[in-house]
Amino acid sequence: MRGDYQQLVDEISAALGAPATLEDRDFGLIAFGAHEGEDDEVMDPVRTRSILQRRSSAAVRTWFEAFGITRATTPLRIPPDPAAGVFRGRICLPVRHRGIVHGYVWLLDDGHLTDLELGGLGNPPDPRIAQAMETAARIGALLADEARAGSELGDLLRELLTCPADEWRAAGAALREALRDSLRFPPGSPLTLVAVLPWEATEADGAPLPSLPGLLAACPLPADGALAGLVRLRSPGALTPARTVAEHLLRSPRAGAGGAGGAGGAGGTAGGRTRAPRPRAAGIGTGTEELSELPAAWRQALAAARAARAEPRLGPVGQWDAIGAYRLLTALPAPGPDPAVAALLAPAHTELARTAEVFLDCAGQAGRAAQALGIHRQTLYYRLGRVEKLTGLDLDEGEDRLLLHIALKAARL
Repeated sequence: MRGDYQQLVDEISAALGAPATLEDRDFGLIAFGAHEGEDDEVMDPVRTRSILQRRSSAAVRTWFEAFGITRATTPLRIPPDPAAGVFRGRICLPVRHRGIVHGYVWLLDDGHLTDLELGGLGNPPDPRIAQAMETAARIGALLADEARAGSELGDLLRELLTCPADEWRAAGAALREALRDSLRFPPGSPLTLVAVLPWEATEADGAPLPSLPGLLAACPLPADGALAGLVRLRSPGALTPARTVAEHLLRSPRAGAGGAGGAGGAGGTAGGRTRAPRPRAAGIGTGTEELSELPAAWRQALAAARAARAEPRLGPVGQWDAIGAYRLLTALPAPGPDPAVAALLAPAHTELARTAEVFLDCAGQAGRAAQALGIHRQTLYYRLGRVEKLTGLDLDEGEDRLLLHIALKAARL
């Protein structure tokens, strides 16, 4: 369908004599017409970013939506605003199908377009605008068809990933067969799953995001507070398409900032230690050629996303095979911190907890730890002594170090 969208956008560009771009309702770029002339004569920062990054920012989306484009059924003329990076005005053609907006066609409102009659108030639109709106309606029908197909795929993916273990043998086989038939590609094609955490569920989440090549299906999983995305790979070990999809999904306005606690990222504390809200993150599972392994790939992707939120150095997109000890930590139940470490996790001892964690991250090497913390070695020893007194653990003992290290890392999750 990518070629269909490009052809239709080119038709609109030709009809109106101006370069057009097509974006979905989340302002993800789908197709764009050729821009002739010098960039500084044709482009402005908003259009440049849209083409180069294949998505407009949340601020740009809010600015344009303030003109009523989500409710419009006829073309809208939007004035320039240099302060917003919109150096040229826009004509927005809403892309609708059966009353639902599926996207927008944008035209730069240059000199010759200012004379176009957009219609309204009893005035008929310019014939060229009428022709462009007919083409936009054809785009809307294509996007609606894609959304319906994506919704069905998303429903199948959700059922497959949430199928109870005791029903897996019978129901799981039927779901895998239905998913394989819907995907319509040969068995053995490599796939993986991407998790975006947290994700704000909406009515539109069942459909894939059409501007993301490689994203076959997407569905929210409210129990995990995340979005699951099924991505086709070139080979099981080549995860670049999944990373590209994850990075784009993280820029979606539905990828919420979230809080600190739980798998879904709701706010909270860990053993009494209040944590600041953590940023959104994504995770990627290992590639597989077997649909039966997708639930395992989902658990890996979700674990990688949780690790990327807990440990900034792993994010914002974490891969299961690169999160180290968090592969084990994310699989552990969360009954609460070990009694010996609970007091250390209190808000009053945040600096002590950080000191202990950095010391253990540095394999107990005092010089490295002091340098990483930016403190004198004697200050480090003083703080570690307080940690031992507070927890009753002996940092000269390997098992005590292991317990403390695991507890501190698990508290991040």
